[in-house]
Order: sequence, then C-alpha cells, then structure tokens
Amino acid sequence: MKFTDGYWLMRDGVTASFAKQVADTQVSDDRLTFHAAVRPVERRGHTLNSALLTVECFSPAEGVIGVRTTHHAGGEERGPGFALREEPGHTAKTRLDGTVAELSSGALTLRVDTAEPWRMDFAAEGRTLTSAGKRGNGFVTDGEGRHFTLGQLSLGVGELVYGLGERFTPFVKNGQVVDIWQADGGTASEQAYKNVPFYLTNRGYGVFVNHPGAVSFEIASEAVGQVQFSVEGQSVEYLVIHGPTPKEILDRYTALTGRPALPPAWSFGLWLSTSFTTDYDEATVNRFVRGMAERDIPLSVFHFDCFWMREYQWCDFTWDPAVFPDPEGMLTRLKDQDLRISVWINPYIGQKSPLFAEAREQGYLVRKANGDVWQWDLWQAGMALVDFTNPGARAWFAGKLRELTRQGVDCFKTDFGERVPTDVVWHDGSDPERMHNYYTQLYNQTVFDVLTEERGEGEAVLFARSATAGGQQFPVHWGGDCESTFEAMAESLRGGLSLGLSGFGFWSHDIGGFEGTPTPAVFKRWVQFGLLSSHSRLHGSNSYRVPWDYDDEAVEVTRDFTRLKHRLMPYLFRAAEQAREHGTPVMRAMVLDFPDDPAAHGLDRQYMLGDDILVAPVLSEDGVAEYYVPEGTWTHLLSGEQVRGPGWRRERFGFDSLPLLARPGSVIPFGAEDDRPAYAWAHGVTLRVHAPAEGAETVTRVPASDGGQAAVFRTTRRGDVVTVEATGAQGPWQVVVAGPGGYGDPVGVADGASSVTVTLPAGQDG
Repeated sequence: MKFTDGYWLMRDGVTASFAKQVADTQVSDDRLTFHAAVRPVERRGHTLNSALLTVECFSPAEGVIGVRTTHHAGGEERGPGFALREEPGHTAKTRLDGTVAELSSGALTLRVDTAEPWRMDFAAEGRTLTSAGKRGNGFVTDGEGRHFTLGQLSLGVGELVYGLGERFTPFVKNGQVVDIWQADGGTASEQAYKNVPFYLTNRGYGVFVNHPGAVSFEIASEAVGQVQFSVEGQSVEYLVIHGPTPKEILDRYTALTGRPALPPAWSFGLWLSTSFTTDYDEATVNRFVRGMAERDIPLSVFHFDCFWMREYQWCDFTWDPAVFPDPEGMLTRLKDQDLRISVWINPYIGQKSPLFAEAREQGYLVRKANGDVWQWDLWQAGMALVDFTNPGARAWFAGKLRELTRQGVDCFKTDFGERVPTDVVWHDGSDPERMHNYYTQLYNQTVFDVLTEERGEGEAVLFARSATAGGQQFPVHWGGDCESTFEAMAESLRGGLSLGLSGFGFWSHDIGGFEGTPTPAVFKRWVQFGLLSSHSRLHGSNSYRVPWDYDDEAVEVTRDFTRLKHRLMPYLFRAAEQAREHGTPVMRAMVLDFPDDPAAHGLDRQYMLGDDILVAPVLSEDGVAEYYVPEGTWTHLLSGEQVRGPGWRRERFGFDSLPLLARPGSVIPFGAEDDRPAYAWAHGVTLRVHAPAEGAETVTRVPASDGGQAAVFRTTRRGDVVTVEATGAQGPWQVVVAGPGGYGDPVGVADGASSVTVTLPAGQDG
C-alpha cells in the first residue's frame, strides 16, 4: 500500500510517524528492546503528546533475527498465527559497546547506534545486507481512520527480489506492488492462489513477515530503493534470514515454517484427469485408460474431477448414482490395472447437499455475526464454508474422506480455499482478516492428516491449489487455471519458480492448459514441460487431454517423455529427498543454483530439475528456444551433444526434443525400467557421466523407492580414466561416459562387482 505522494509529501488524509531516535535501550542475554521516539527529543517537553514505538529484537534460530515493532500494545492477540519452529537450544548473543547495541545470531548481526538517528543495520561476513533507515519502522493512519504498521528495508544496487508465493507476474519482483491476499484469479492476473509473505534477494538474505493476514508489499515501487511491507494493526513482525546462498536461506526459512513431506514414488508418474465440465462415466474412464495402455503410455493415477458427485451438491462426498452405480467395483477394477485413484473435493458445502443440513445443525459451518450461516451463490448455489477452526467440524469432514479412502480413493485434489469472507465469526474466535489467508492451511492439513492416517507415513499426497506460509508441508501444489497457450505456459512456469523460492518443494500444472483447447503444438510442448516437472497431470476444463485427441505425434511425445521420467526416477526421488531435508525445490530457478552468475539472476524461462539437469521448455510455435547455458561443458541428455557455456543459444527443436542439459561433472542415474515410477531403482541402474573434472569426486546416491538408501556410487577422474566405485549396489549396473561425439557405449558391471574403470573418449575436457 502506498502512503506517500512522491518523495516529499504524504497522500491526502495520511499521517505518518517513524522512529527517529532511541529513547531507551534494554539489553538482556539474548534480546534487545528499543523504545524509539517518533520525533527528535531535545528536552523533556518533547516527550509529551507524542508516540513511542517499542522495537523488540530477538532470534528464534541461528542466522535469523526477528524485529517486532509495536505502537499500542493493549490490543487482544487474536489468532490464527503461523506455527514457527524455534531452533531447540539456540541462544543469540547481545553486546553493548558504548552507544552501539548488537544482537548476533550465527554470522548475522543487527547493529543499532543509539546515539545516532534511527537506523538498524543487518550485517554478515563483513558487509551490510540491508538496513531499516529513517522510514524503516513506523505507523500510518489514513483518511478512513485505519492504522497501519510498517517496515521498510533497503535494497542495494543490482539487488533483485524473488518469491512472495506463486505469482504469475514478472519473476523479478522489483517495481511491483504485491498484496498477500488469497484470490481465485487464474494465472493471467496479479492475484495469486498461494500467497506467502516471504521474499529473498540475490544479496544473501530473505525476509519473512510473520503475519497470516493481509500484507502489502511495495517492492522498489513506492520508494525505489526500498522494500516496504505494511499490515493493518498496531504491530508488525518480520524475520531477516541470512544465507548467504539462496539454498541456505530456504533451508533456514523452511526449518522455521515446515519442510515438505516426501510424496510417494507412485505420485511422480503420469496423472490423467476426466477434465472439468466434460461428460464422462465409467465407460469414458475405461476408454481413456484402455487408450493409454493400447498406445503404450504408462499411466499411474486416474483423477475424477468435480462431476463424480451430483451437480449442485458439491460437496456431498457421494458418487453420482446415475453415472457411477457401482463405485467400489469401478475403483477395484481400476486398481487391478495398477492405477491409483484421485478425486476432486473443495471445502464448501452447497445448500442442496444433504450434508448442508447436517453441518448446519452441528455448528460446523462458518457463521455471520447474527448467528446465520454465511452463504452465497458464487460457485455452488447457497454454498457455505466448513469451519475448520472447530475441532468437531474437522473430525466430521475427515470422516467423510475416510469413507472414500476405504472405497479405494488414494488421494484428493483439494481445490479452492481462497474465497474466504471476512464478515464472519469463526468458532474459535479467530480474526476474520487473519483467517482469510490461513484457512487453506487448516483445510489442506485436515485432508493430508486423513491420508497419512489411512495410507501410512510417506503415502499421503494432495493436489492442492491454495496455500500460505507453511503449506509446503502438504504437497503437491498445482498452478491453477491457465489458458491453453504458450503465453500461459510461460506464466505458469514463472509462478512455479516463484513458489519454489517461497519454500515449496513440489509443484505441477495442467498439461495442455486448463481453459480452451490447445493446438497440437501447444499440447506437445506442454507435455514435455509437464513430464519434466516434479509432478505431471493431464487436465483441462471443457475438453479432454488424452493425447490422441491432438495427433499421432502427441501420442509419441507423451509416451517418450513419460518413459523418460520413469527412467529418471532414481535422480528425481533424490531431488525430492533434498526438498524434504532442506527445503530445496525439485524445480529450481536458475538463481538458486547459480547465485554467482549475474546472467542467471533474471532467468524465468528455464530451470534446474534437481541438482544437475537444465530444462528450457520450448515456448514457441516454430520450435525455436532461446536459453542460457552457464559456464562449463554441458551435455544434451537426449542427443549426447556437448554444449559450451557461458552463453546464450538460439536453436530449433523438433517435438521429440528440447534443451535438456546435464551439468558438467554430473553423474545422473537412469533406472532400468520405464513402465512405472516405483521400482528397484538401483537394480540395473545406468550411470551417465558428464565431463568430469580432473581429480574431482562425485557422489551419486540412488535411493530406494521407500526413501531408504539403496546404493552409493563414487566417480573419480584421473587423467583419461574414470573410476566408479559402488557401495550397496543391487544386481548388475553400467556406466556410460559422454564425450565430444555423444554418449559412448555402456560398460557393464556384473552382479556383485563393486567398481569399474572407463577410458574417456578423445577430446574430453579436463
């Protein structure tokens, strides 16, 4: 929200007060508290008729410093609040040296000179990361009498801002106004389904505003050298999180807000949906499943979208008896074909649903101040919202889902959760403004907990649309409603990369686009992109997404890239484990892996898939791709061609290919099977070795499909000889070395052998 009129003036009706100088300092062992005057105090009389800000500084974890600025502290604290996980046993250090007060946590230090005009400097490793200066801490009232508390942190020359949730606007957020407020706005607007009040920059730190409600960010917009964030109320709290690398920032941020669960291996396969408003019944479903099998396209999950239930009755959690007279039998027949089952739900109860009266009588629906159930007709006629702040309502909702899991449903698409009213009363007394964004957290956690309880640890997976900070704990999330165009494909990718830089490890999107019907070219290029994402689902609105509806080549592309993904599962699942362990997303913006390469900082049309694979989806009708190759000798994963970086390339690709490059020095494990995602990945694995450096050792961990360790391979180069040593290898395995002429012949290793040596091809870089 903008409060100023240019540099000098405030907007009409706006009055502002900012910390000007320290009036008092309190130093404890691990905490600093400043009382800051909002006007210069030269004599005692200046302490009258003026505000005093309380600025509390603390550290919940190593490398993290929090600041809470409060004007009036007498208000009642109302929930909800983000559940932050403070580091056990962590204590910060304070120091008072003359007029200078410091709070240190790990390498990060907050410094305030109490004798100087107000300024808070955050420094690490001998340099200042960011500062709160003359408008860094304060409050504002507007012409309507609303009170806002704000923070403002400086940006350095060349500093770029990323994150703030799944945002489809330009990837670099400088110059934007970002409102953290859940909305169902599709992928072609500034609104977002997944709003996260956290950003990071390319200068070694991130900032998390610890407020679950509306937060307005002015990112180098109102003041072009500052990031400003404001909330309506008497206080605002933010945490500065040091890296210094972007991965380390995400590690610390997700340690506070929660790390993603590890999705089951089967969820990484291809999902096929009925699509939204299409006509379908069991015969249609069987035709789709049979059609995929006849065309040799492996399918892992079949998804039933909204109309598995009767119209006007979403949700009643009951199969439409006119269309699906034998749901248990149908699900058994599908599961006999080695398929998992997903069904659509939302947290709303339409008035025609038999569950409406039941929930109203039990007090499980959100109510207005006069006691009436809140309702409207947008989406479902007379729909109401389940009140997830009521433990009874959560148990009731969970019970309906348990019945479905016992019929054979394996996972749920948790749609919606954004349009949450603020003119309501919540069961637990939560603040309606704070609950608007936070509602999705309770909704998705309720569903995820059911699946964990019913299917077991490591088997729970959602396909969720809405989220806020902490929502990454309940994967997977998908990008919402997009058009079926190349432009929408690009905006979806921007959203996914922004979400990954907001702490979310797993992300997907509607292959082919949701609204409209893609051209064959769009469909085939989106299939490539979708099957090189963490999770992959074919889904549309009013048209089917079976590949044979587009052309024969679409069938080939879908088959080939589905099977490629299955062979990459030992590599992809290790990337998934990194998301669980450190919060590093499977799909990574280039700045995350190449923070020291300025050319990578603004890239939003390509990404790293795991540590070692660069993906640049083709986003044009003519098949031309422009992409950046970082330094070193990279190898095209499909052709074996070697590409030298750094530099930009412009090339044309057929539908059987795209820029898909292996990092220099990488050893990428390819599984032996391509007909399903879950199998014994280490058995018969092929290690592809790419341009190893002289003397370097690369450790490749091939996990088991249950998350345990299956095998570890150590690859070293000495001169022209590459040696691979195995620990825990299962069955035979083989090594393939890339060279200037492409991939060489595989060198096999017999069952039980623990090492192999391979001679590098002539001309290999050292």
